[in-house]
Formats: sequence, structure tokens, C-alpha cells
Amino acid sequence: MAELRASAIVCTLRAHGEHGVIARLLTREVGLQAGYVQGGRSKRLRPILLPGNVVAAQFRSRTVEQLAALTLELQVSRAPLMHEPLPAAALEWVTSLTGMALPEGQKYPEIYDALDAVLTAIDVGGVARRWAIAVVRYEVLLLERLGYGAEIAPTHDLMTAMDRNRVALNDHILQGFRSDEMAALRERLVERLRRAIA
Repeated sequence: MAELRASAIVCTLRAHGEHGVIARLLTREVGLQAGYVQGGRSKRLRPILLPGNVVAAQFRSRTVEQLAALTLELQVSRAPLMHEPLPAAALEWVTSLTGMALPEGQKYPEIYDALDAVLTAIDVGGVARRWAIAVVRYEVLLLERLGYGAEIAPTHDLMTAMDRNRVALNDHILQGFRSDEMAALRERLVERLRRAIA
């Protein structure tokens, strides 16, 4: 990849150096891509580099092995969701899961479309149970595309489905690096959902 321009969903961020950020973005064309954003922690770029935001991204690198330099422009902001605990927990969970689970550089257009749809459903708001079902279906799709869907038994109860998915996610995806942190993110979402739909 010498140069790539694409619409992308911001998934995960990691501080790098004094002012920079390594961002992992999901594109429809080439899947998950990482890039270095110079000044990514600045006041100007922080609102653009929020997980869940849709950006016009430009990746540039001299070689395939080199981490690309990344510049971006905001297309869709999900910043208002960060002030609402339940939507913020859902947004943080689905973007973190995507950024952690998917291998870089492999096309998953259906996952891109599904993630965009889930984020839009959370953004539109309304009854939490409705968009929470979209979160559950997104987890199932991710598990299926990564080869772990055969053991997921269907259920129509939201919280039963959340518990069922937790087992499959823990067994196959949330192992190793950052597993405790990821499990805590999901548990926070589940607890907030329980309170919201009780």
C-alpha cells in the first residue's frame, strides 16, 4: 500500500511518542488499516479521532511493511454519544472489539457495513433494547466471519444472547493481550443494558 484513500470508521487509538497516535481504522475496501497520525493528541485532531467517527482517510507509506502516515477529515461525528453512559459503552465496545479482533489488510465489507449500521442505530437512539439487538447480531457476524459461528445457538432473549456471545467471545477472541480490559468493556455495557431494560 503506497497510498490509499478511503472512508473509514475509527476503531482504536494508541498513543505513540510525545504527540502522535497510532489509529486502527476499518475501511470497506481493504479492511482494517493502521496509520500514524502526527499530532493526533492535539486539540484540533482529538475530536476527529474519536472511536466510531467516520473519516475520509489517506494512508501513505513508502513500503508495504512501513506503518503508513495517516491524514484524515471528519465525515460523521459520534462525539455527542460520549456524554451518554449507555450509548458510549456500546460504541466503545463494538469499535474496540473490531479493532482487536480483525486481522489487518483483509477485506470484510459486510463487517464494515454492519459496524456502520450498528453505530448509526446507537446514534439514532430510541429504545436501547432495539439497538442492543444490533450489537448482539454484530458480535455474531464477527464470530462467524472469523470462523467461530457454528457453535452459537440462536435465542430471542436479549440478555441470554449477550451471555451466550460472551462465552464464544471469551473462548475465541478475547484471549491473551488486553483480554481483561476487553472483558471489562463488555461487562460495563451489559450491566448498563440490564439497568436500562429492567
